[in-house]
Amino acid sequence: MAVNLQKGQKVDLRKADGSALRHVMVGLGWDEAEKSGNNGGILGAIFGGKKTHNIDCDASAFLCMNGKITGNDDIIYFGNLEHSSGAVRHMGDNLTGEGEGDDEQIYVDLEDLPAGYDRVIFTVNIYKAKERGQHFGMIRNAFIRICDNDTHQELCRYNLSENYDGMTAMIFGEIYLRNGQWRFNATGQATKDNNISELARRFM
Repeated sequence: MAVNLQKGQKVDLRKADGSALRHVMVGLGWDEAEKSGNNGGILGAIFGGKKTHNIDCDASAFLCMNGKITGNDDIIYFGNLEHSSGAVRHMGDNLTGEGEGDDEQIYVDLEDLPAGYDRVIFTVNIYKAKERGQHFGMIRNAFIRICDNDTHQELCRYNLSENYDGMTAMIFGEIYLRNGQWRFNATGQATKDNNISELARRFM
């Protein structure tokens, strides 16, 4: 069974049989919170619909050397879906957060990650948050999970449960190298960054 992590908790990335994990799928998910009010008005009453905030969240991965991003190619997001090494791939943009399960997925081949990279940081930001007056307090059921991509088995999951009113971005978690072993840290750090560039500057 998958391990449910608490904020700040760290775990070794290993397969169910205890061997080192090599091929990782990182799933990130969220739902839009329902708006308060009349439950969608007359149409909502007729069809059972509920009004949401239409929030577009974007997941990204930052590849770091000595904990720092060294170039634009190391920022993997909807505008740069694959690292030049092929070791990290963003599987595509979800504009609404609708549907069950992962909203966006990022594949990481730890075995083929070029030497020198010691950290992959996973973030989510709300697209044009300030212009649209949106924040993470309008989002619910946010999570990050780590899966063994060879077996599709979920190994660990971190559910974000704090109050994030006013926050527009989130550092969900990170995979990092420690004494030759890849580990995962459930970070859960909220920020007021308005876009991916502002988030990335934290690690430059």
